[in-house]
Amino acid sequence: MVKTCKSVIAWKIHGSIPFRAPSVSYANPELLKNFSRVLCNANTSVGFRSGKDVSLPEVYLPFGKLGPPRLGQPPNNRPILAFFVEGADDIIRKILFEHWKEKDNEVLIYERLPIGKNYTKLMGQSKFCLCPSGYEVASPRAVEAIHAGCVPMMISDNYSLPFKDVFDWSQFSVQIPIAKILEIKNILEGISRDKYLKMQERVIRVKRH
Repeated sequence: MVKTCKSVIAWKIHGSIPFRAPSVSYANPELLKNFSRVLCNANTSVGFRSGKDVSLPEVYLPFGKLGPPRLGQPPNNRPILAFFVEGADDIIRKILFEHWKEKDNEVLIYERLPIGKNYTKLMGQSKFCLCPSGYEVASPRAVEAIHAGCVPMMISDNYSLPFKDVFDWSQFSVQIPIAKILEIKNILEGISRDKYLKMQERVIRVKRH
């Protein structure tokens, strides 16, 4: 797998030549005043400046491919309420697994994908796909969810969402703080069918970009 957006890229405000600057904000804080940074880990608690820095989505790509297969189903053929699978390698996901791992037949939360199951296919059969922060606030699952036509549920406290000056994420995603992990199912079940259909339609429109 190839992970994009690994390094910080900074643009000088009065210039046009980008360069990689993973440590510029730490080495010379005064110099930082004249730069806008493009970051995947757009964490407002550790210096991301909304309105000046740019949040870029994090993406995983299969080696040698442009993306996963298109297995997304129409909204009437998505029997899974919510889906997530990933290792419990950070505190947020440990909380998620403690309360939801393999405990509900509508909210499918796995630490490891069951044998015989297809990750992309399950996303394509889900109404909502959970996108919790990990060691970094950003998660490539937001892009994966959109690609699969699955409404992303962003679970984070300090994440400045990508391109939020262009996209109104409230129109095609659900956003909750970490403290509401226990309420995931109640929150999703509280979304009306009509509202879900509108959100899913907007996900498909955002997918084009």
